[in-house]
Amino acid sequence: MSQEKLLEVKNLKKHFKAGRHRTITAVDGVTFDIFKGETFGLVGESGCGKSTTGRTIIRLYEATEGEVKFKGEDVHGKKSKNELLKFNRKMQMIFQDPSSSLNPRMTVMDIIAEGIDVHNLAKNDKERKARVEELLEVVGLNKEHATRFPHEFSGGQRQRIGIARALAVEPDFIIADEPISALDVSIQAQVVNLLKQLQKERGLTYLFIAHDLSMVKYISDRIGVMYFGNMVELADADELYHNPIHPYTKSLLSAIPLPDPNYERSRRRVAYDPTVHDTSEQPEFREVRPRHWVRCTSKEFEQYKKEANK
Repeated sequence: MSQEKLLEVKNLKKHFKAGRHRTITAVDGVTFDIFKGETFGLVGESGCGKSTTGRTIIRLYEATEGEVKFKGEDVHGKKSKNELLKFNRKMQMIFQDPSSSLNPRMTVMDIIAEGIDVHNLAKNDKERKARVEELLEVVGLNKEHATRFPHEFSGGQRQRIGIARALAVEPDFIIADEPISALDVSIQAQVVNLLKQLQKERGLTYLFIAHDLSMVKYISDRIGVMYFGNMVELADADELYHNPIHPYTKSLLSAIPLPDPNYERSRRRVAYDPTVHDTSEQPEFREVRPRHWVRCTSKEFEQYKKEANK
């Protein structure tokens, strides 16, 4: 993993209007960096703001507050049409539901080639066709699939088409928004292994969003844990998995089932109670162990440090 920062997110906030006098805070001051060539996992329960974070980073949503920088350039600043095109080519997204993210009226050829056409990446129809057929084979499909429509494929195959579409414009960074949650368990590992292989071959950087901590650990270099719009813990994948500090992370990890009947019979779920936190001051992100950050107050920080060093 490089030490070059590809993406910098600082105090990112996203609020949604819900009626005339009500505002929903989906993301509430999230800060993290993603380095070139790494996979950064973002986990948390449904509704915690992780998908909104990803969509705000890529400008599907405009940020309410905060800053997103990609290769040192402000993502949410005012941009010309050419600047937006350049940005959209370098940052792509793989969506959660492959069924709804693919246009049912378009052939696979036209779906994958859409980005190629927008960015003028093919000189003629022959080159366009060749590029699409090559991408289909790269993601484990056949070139004969190019003439078919999305409904003719399984869920796993449709997600491979979505991956090929993202790769078509040769991006540097891909946001994978729960790309395996709509798939059968037997297919999930195949898609994750494909993403890992593509990363190795093409030098890609990923933001991998999911609620399954065990799968995120498998693919990620570092993991950030979100709860109610805030990031509460961030650490290297192995460190987070084996030495969780924040009570919410401990609760998430305790819910992961293992293929061991004896363990499952005795497994106890750790319940998270948000009311037990110190409310005397505003919590901040603090480094409790080297490269291991936790959102906490100064009092909780001292407590967590003692626990971490036992």
